[in-house]
Amino acid sequence: MINLDHVTYQYPFSSRCALEDISLNVSAGEVVLVTGVSGCGKSTLIRLINGLCPHYYGGSLKGSVRVCGRDNKTEKLSDISHRVGTLFQNPESQFFALGVEEEMAFMSECRGTDPNEIDRKIADAANRFGLNSVLKNTIHELSQGQKQKVGLASLMMEPLKVLILDEPTGNLDPESTEDLAREVQKLKEQGTAILVVDHRLYWLKDVADRVIVLEKGRIIRAGTFNDLDTEFRSKVGLREISVTDCRDTLPVPMSASHPILSVRDLTFEYPGRAVMRHFNMELPKGICGVFGENGAGKTTLARLLTGLNKAKEGSFAIRGQKLNQKECLRHVAVVLQNADHQLYMRTVFEELQTSLEAAGCKGGSRAAEELLGLFDLQDLKDRHPHSLSGGQKQRLVIACAFAKNPDVIILDEPTSGLDGANLKRIASALKRLSDEGKAVLVITHDLELIQMVCQSAVTLKKLPTTQNTIN
Repeated sequence: MINLDHVTYQYPFSSRCALEDISLNVSAGEVVLVTGVSGCGKSTLIRLINGLCPHYYGGSLKGSVRVCGRDNKTEKLSDISHRVGTLFQNPESQFFALGVEEEMAFMSECRGTDPNEIDRKIADAANRFGLNSVLKNTIHELSQGQKQKVGLASLMMEPLKVLILDEPTGNLDPESTEDLAREVQKLKEQGTAILVVDHRLYWLKDVADRVIVLEKGRIIRAGTFNDLDTEFRSKVGLREISVTDCRDTLPVPMSASHPILSVRDLTFEYPGRAVMRHFNMELPKGICGVFGENGAGKTTLARLLTGLNKAKEGSFAIRGQKLNQKECLRHVAVVLQNADHQLYMRTVFEELQTSLEAAGCKGGSRAAEELLGLFDLQDLKDRHPHSLSGGQKQRLVIACAFAKNPDVIILDEPTSGLDGANLKRIASALKRLSDEGKAVLVITHDLELIQMVCQSAVTLKKLPTTQNTIN
C-alpha cells in the first residue's frame, strides 16, 4: 500500500537532503512506527507519502513514492488525498469548519455521502472518541487533546486504505492513548495500512509490526520492538518502550509556611459551562504535575494564573504578596500548548534575546548563547522560528520562559513533541529551576516526564458533575 524505493528528497533553497536513499514498504493490515530525534526527517517522510512533497512544497525528488500502486509524482494531490488520510501534528492546521459536528461531517460531505449516513457516522465516531459532550461546540472552545480527537474521528469516519498519524498521542491523556491503540488495532484488522510517526513508543508495543528509526534523513534501524534495546535507545535519543503510571502515587502539594504561589476561591466559567469553582492551591518550591482528562480545565488554569483569562472570583499571592490577576504575569511565565502562538521574531536568537530584554536582563547576547546551549539550539540560532520542527519549537519557547527568570513557571504539555534525549534535557532544566527555589507547574499527560520529575500533583475533574478541586 505504501512503497518508497530509494527516495532522496531536498527542499527548495536547502543545502542538504531532508531524506536520503529511503526504501520502505507498508502492507495492508500492517502498522509501522517511525521514530527518531527531532529534525531527523519524520515529517518529510509523511509529506512524501501524502503528496505534499513535492506537489505543495516543491523541491527535488529522486526515486519513487507509490501509494496503492500509483506513483505520487504523476498523481494529482487531490487524488492522493482520497487514498491517504493524515492526522497532522497540529490538528488545527487541517480543520475547515468552525463547529465540531461540521468538521466531522466535512470529508463525508465532500465525497457526496448521504446526509443520513453522515449523521450515523458522526454518532458512531463521537461514541468511539468520547466527543458527544462537545459535538455542538466550536473548535476554538476545545482543549488541544479534544482537537486531536476531533481530527482522529474525522479521519476515521471514511474508509481509508492508508492512514498516517503524526504524533497522534502528543496531547492525549493516558486513557485516551489506550483507546487510540485499540482503534489502531481494529483498523489494522480491517486491512488498513497505517504509518505512525511518534516519539512515544510504549503505547504501540503490542500493536506495531515494525519500527523504523531515522537519523539525519537516513534509516539507521528497521526491525521490531525487540531491536530497540536500552543501549541503542540511549545512544540515538529515543524514548522508553515501557512506562510506569505513577500519577496516583504522588501527594498533593504540601502547605508551606511561605508558599511561592497561593490561589484562593478561584472561579471561572465559559459561556454555558463552569470550569473552576472555589479552587484552592498552594505551591511551594518544587515540581508539581497537573493531571486530568482532556477538557478538565488544565490549560484554563494556566491561563487564569497568568491573567490571559479573567477570573470571575479569586485571589492571588506570590511569596505572600497579594496581587491582582493582571499583575501575575510579571511573576509567572507560561509555555503554551501550541508553540506557534508564542513565536514572532525573525530568528531563534532574536526570540531569546527579546525575551531576555523584556525581563530586564543586561548582557542579553551572552545569556541567550547560554540558553541556546542548555536547550541544544546552537545550530538553529539563525533559523526562522516557524521553520523549526515541532520539537525544536517546543524547546525554544521553554528557553524563552526560562529567560524571564520567573517565580513560577507553568508548562502546558512541554514534552508533547520531544524525543528521548530532549525529554531528559527538559527534565534536567526543570529540576534546576526547582533547586533554585522556583515553583514549577507542569500540565502533562506524559507518563515518562511524570516519572522523571514530578514531586506532587493536582488532579482536575470536569464540572459540573464533580467540583474542580485538588484530589
